[in-house]
Amino acid sequence: MPAVNTETIHTDRLTLLPLQAEHAHEMAAVLSDPGLHTFIGGAPDTAQALHARYERWAAGSPNPAESWCNWVIQLRDETCLTGTVQATVTTDDRGAAAEIAWVVGTPWQRRGIAGEAAQGLVTWLRKHHPVHTVIAHIHPDHEASAAVATAAGLTPTHHRHDGEIMWQLVIS
Repeated sequence: MPAVNTETIHTDRLTLLPLQAEHAHEMAAVLSDPGLHTFIGGAPDTAQALHARYERWAAGSPNPAESWCNWVIQLRDETCLTGTVQATVTTDDRGAAAEIAWVVGTPWQRRGIAGEAAQGLVTWLRKHHPVHTVIAHIHPDHEASAAVATAAGLTPTHHRHDGEIMWQLVIS
């Protein structure tokens, strides 16, 4: 599978910018609320830890059959970063599939930002890197993420992974 190149994505209110290590300082503040880790575990990273992680992500997957695509979410009217979206694109016997995820900082939640970003990501994947399936794994009690997945066209399945429900969009 050729590498999937991350590019800027525009939606009505957002610009999804390819993630760079230089975003770490601002993103450390955006993601500083420990409550963001309620369903995923862990704790907020320091700017230094995020910088190191973002450098690894920007360098790409060491597995040539897998592409890491990561964006920061910029709210254009406020010219600030509000969160991230990501897609891991892999290939199987049917073609390409993508696993997606998102996080939006607490001050920007309940404004439809995650849903709009996830929709923009799924639209980009469908148009520019045809995938047959898009999946996300969501904690069964995380109603906000379930709403985001629904907005992006995914539906819950009966499959579980590490206690999370697999949501899926099959594209014909």
